[in-house]
Amino acid sequence: MVLLFAPIIFGIVAYLAWRNREVRGCRWRADSTRDKGTLRMYRCAACGAEAFTASKGPPQTCKKGLGGAPL
Repeated sequence: MVLLFAPIIFGIVAYLAWRNREVRGCRWRADSTRDKGTLRMYRCAACGAEAFTASKGPPQTCKKGLGGAPL
């Protein structure tokens, strides 16, 4: 009986992990010393990306690929 439900449970867990893969690795930390007015500065502890947000709370998506190459 357990073997019957194992693939179903595995499928549900795999779907939930796949659904949140864009933000899964990000751990946003607020940096209030670099706030600009109503914009709040956040830095990701996992990938080092930096982002400003005017909404309440940290960014919802990973910003790792934004910014282009350094000069």
